Amino acid sequence: MEDTDRTEAFDFDAFHDQKTDELTELLDRRDMKKLKSQMEELNDYDVAEFLTEIEDNRMPMVFRLLNKETAAAVFANFEAPEQERIINSITDSELAGIVEELYLDDAVDMLEEMPANVVKRVMRTARPDTRKLINQYLRYPDNSAGSIMTAEFVDLKKYMNVRESFARIRRIGEDKETIYVCFVISSDRKLEGIVTVKDLLLADDDTKIEDLMESNVIFASTTEDQESVSEKFSNYDLMALPVVDNEGRLVGIVTVDDIIDVMEQETTEDFEIMAGMTPSDKPYSRMSTVEMWKNRIPWLMFLMLSATFTSMILTSFENMLAAQAGLVAFIPMLMGTGGNSGAQASTAVIRSLSLGDTEPKDALKVMWKEWRVAILCGITLAVINFIKMIILDGWILKNDCVTVLVAATVSLSILFIVMFAKVVGCTLPIIAEKIGVDPAVMANPLISTVTDAVSLLIYIYVAKLILHI
Repeated sequence: MEDTDRTEAFDFDAFHDQKTDELTELLDRRDMKKLKSQMEELNDYDVAEFLTEIEDNRMPMVFRLLNKETAAAVFANFEAPEQERIINSITDSELAGIVEELYLDDAVDMLEEMPANVVKRVMRTARPDTRKLINQYLRYPDNSAGSIMTAEFVDLKKYMNVRESFARIRRIGEDKETIYVCFVISSDRKLEGIVTVKDLLLADDDTKIEDLMESNVIFASTTEDQESVSEKFSNYDLMALPVVDNEGRLVGIVTVDDIIDVMEQETTEDFEIMAGMTPSDKPYSRMSTVEMWKNRIPWLMFLMLSATFTSMILTSFENMLAAQAGLVAFIPMLMGTGGNSGAQASTAVIRSLSLGDTEPKDALKVMWKEWRVAILCGITLAVINFIKMIILDGWILKNDCVTVLVAATVSLSILFIVMFAKVVGCTLPIIAEKIGVDPAVMANPLISTVTDAVSLLIYIYVAKLILHI
């Protein structure tokens, strides 16, 4: 019981901060030998975090204390600015050593973020075979399976037995991204199956790979979108996914750590688009004021100008609203309710589309479901609003403009507005998906603009019907 309490009380963050403080103290004392020893005991990510936090002029010096293998692993965990700083502070031979130790997908990711002069230097120092592979990967479309795959995988032949397979894994596995999943290929590199190390461990030494391998393989093509690859990982609980070219030859694999990065990138992109911003590859803390302005101003200008329609509607019915001045006070509430209702529906549908739970062919089913939800939400809001207007606005606040007919007008308008907003909110993302546009584009800002104008029209025509104005 006491051991359990001690385990529960352990604070990893506090332990991590303590280790960082110890490293900083060693650096301040210039005890480089002990600093190097302490860093080599830490996780590569933690070392990268420590180096990022120290002063720029000391960071390259401390980085050079690491051995070649550790330095490459730490380098892969840096963001682009830190990587560029390191590259500019080391010799060509040191750079070549790091590039050769990096996994190929990490090297490609790094080069995609670097300025042209840095890319030229990296490519100049790389070995010819490495340079050829990097160039091949850079030619794949952005955000495709080919652009995120790695060529470091273990390949086996189906005629090999378990003993021979383990000998090959020991011989080539050290530099591979993963050895848990092995890929069975033919003499012309066609993908024939997969086998896991667990399968090999539990089998007899003389068992043939052909008898152990899974021939019904889930795979991706080099040009397949990374979001589709992400869905396969989620649907099939994969640790690694083989990537084949147009002729079915195995050219690389995508591993689960790469897919976690893809999921984070896709989610961030969707959030930015849904908020009315142009997506950016840079994190918030590394974006300049001008870059943020460029990303945000297009949508803000569009939304500002689109509000002209709402102004035109108000101007057209100015005399009618003047006759019932009390109606004007409820316009912001109605427009806000419409925008919020549409945003709820669009967010749910966009997320469902991104997860593959909903497809464009399900449009009628989705609309029918949202229609029923809209009726229930609309009736609930209408009843509550009617009671609120009669009791609070009419009796307590003694607002003479709030009569039973006015309360009925506003409440009935809420019902129709919610019904319209939810149907539009669920339909626009599905239309976008159907025509090949990112559904996130049809999110809150655009839907709010549409519902604002239509909500005002609904309100005015309901008022004309009930109040005869």
